[in-house]
This record gives sequence, C-alpha cells and structure tokens, in this order.
Amino acid sequence: MLTFGFTLKCDWEPSEFVSLTREAEAAGFEYGWVFDSHILWQEPYPYLTLMATNTSRMRMGTCVTNPVVRDVTVTASVHATLNRISGGRMDLGIGRGDSSRRVMGKKPTTMAVMEEAIDQIRRLCHGEELEYEGQQLHMPWAKDSGKLPVWIAGYGPKVLNLTGRVADGVILQFADPHLIKWCMGFLHEGAREAGRDPRSIQVMAAAPAFIDDSIERARDHVRWFPALVSNHVVDLVNRYKPEELPPELTTYIRNRQGYDYHDHAEVGAAHAQFVTDEVVDRFCVIGNAEQVRERLRELESIGVTQFNLYLMSGDEHRTLEQFGRDVIPAVREAVSA
Repeated sequence: MLTFGFTLKCDWEPSEFVSLTREAEAAGFEYGWVFDSHILWQEPYPYLTLMATNTSRMRMGTCVTNPVVRDVTVTASVHATLNRISGGRMDLGIGRGDSSRRVMGKKPTTMAVMEEAIDQIRRLCHGEELEYEGQQLHMPWAKDSGKLPVWIAGYGPKVLNLTGRVADGVILQFADPHLIKWCMGFLHEGAREAGRDPRSIQVMAAAPAFIDDSIERARDHVRWFPALVSNHVVDLVNRYKPEELPPELTTYIRNRQGYDYHDHAEVGAAHAQFVTDEVVDRFCVIGNAEQVRERLRELESIGVTQFNLYLMSGDEHRTLEQFGRDVIPAVREAVSA
C-alpha cells in the first residue's frame, strides 16, 4: 500500500511547524521530512525534535542531509539521539549535497565519500565500534536506539546503482512515471548485483502537489519545483553522455538562465520562468482531486511505495486538509478493494 509523507522547510515559526505536523499525522501521513540547508533556513534537527515530540506514530527524517556539511559522527549522534527520543522512528535521507553546499560556494561531495559515510553512520548508530580517522570510536548508548533506515537521493545511473546495493530506499524528486521507471531499472540492477531482492527497496516519489479546479493556478504554485530539480539535471548533463540519459529529463533545461538559491523552493521564484507547463504537469501532482488520485494510483502501480508531498505550495493547511479528506482515504480504499 502506498504510504504518504510530507516535507517542510525549516523556515516556519516553531508553533506553526508543530501545528502542520500534528495536522499531517491526523490526516494520515506516515512520514514527516525536513529539508537540511542550514544557511538558507534554520537548523533541521531542533525541528525534527519538535516533530518527534508532537507525534506518536509518524516516522521522520532529513530529505536530505549530506555527509560533509557536518562530521559524520555528529550526524550519527543526532540520529541515534532522536531515535531514542522518538521511540525508534528516525530515518536518514542523504545525498551528495545541493543547496547547503552550493550556497557556501562549494560543490557536492563524491559518491565514494557518501557511501563510506552511510556505513560509518549506520555502524555508530547501531552501537558498533568504528575506526574513524585513526581513532576507535564507539557510542555504546546508541546500541538500543533502534535501526536507522537509509534513503539515498539521486537521479543518475551510478548513484541509483549504489542505492540498490546499500540503501533501504531511494528518493526520486519528481512524480513522472516514465522517469521513475527509468530510474528503477538502475536501482534494481544494483540490488541484484548485491544479492538483494529489488522489491525490498522502498521507492519515494517526492514532489509538490496542488489540488485545484484551475490547472493554471495549480501550475503557478508548483512551477518552482522543476527549477529546483534542474540543479541536479545540470550536474547529470556534465557527467554523462547525452545518449545515457532520457531526453524527458534533460532537454527542459536548455533555456535555463541560472538559479538563485535564496529563492530555493519558493512559490513564484523568477528563476523558474523557463519551466514549461508540460514539464510542470509531468514532474508535479496537480489538478482536481480525482486527477491527483489517478496520478498517485499510477505511481503506485509502477512500484512507488511512498509519495512525499513537498508542502511548499503557499497554502499548506488547505493542502493537508484536502489530502486527508479527498486523497489518502480514497487511494487506500482503492488498494483494499
């Protein structure tokens, strides 16, 4: 059955953040995620603490952190601590680093660094001993804090293969069924190489949604999202040959003029003007309630296990209410039937 998550930026007043979190759990969301970009917005881990202490069932995590802005021992310690606070409800979403690195004038890190960091964080969080930079480290208090599922965010064949080999889940930042199926091919290939069952790996489609009878109004609220994704697409174009990537992913950035990280994930951002309606319709989940339900059912039919609603539409309370009333129950009913 498709699970539902939501993601918030850490730019909310704490009381409003708590209100949205409680509304989301009451509406049926099983996962709560936060962006990690500590310069653009506030530090995510105090907000995850608020999420942990104001929910009872929902899992939560970073969507996504990276292995180099903070030392991996810090990331391991904070996740193990939050696992204890939440009763074992933490997940780690991790990538090579985008806004939190680029806003400081730094590039994303390498896949090798990320893979090593995942192993180190896992071992420390599970209370194992680890040799780290010539020192033997051990967090014995973390032993009983609970398992830490790891989700890797990425689009390229290499990182998707890595995800299939080592991760519990993949984070795909779009809701385009064609592109998701393309990504899953590399994900499953990596899983089989590691002797894993490809079906054991969770597949997240992370994207904004906006329910409205006016498709034009809905597009205006989410056009920022394909512009955000374009930062990763530019990296892919620079690392792969054109024939190695699907044109549905790469061609839309041809008229891209640049990107202002100070308007990162902002409705109405000027840098999103190059994004066409066709791309918005493919990458996002928009339309009336039935059209939204149909897209989610289609995603579930191709193997998506979680829809992560990027809750940055400018009408967050309304969107949560609509999902809780018109979307989540109907999608689950269809599966049960």
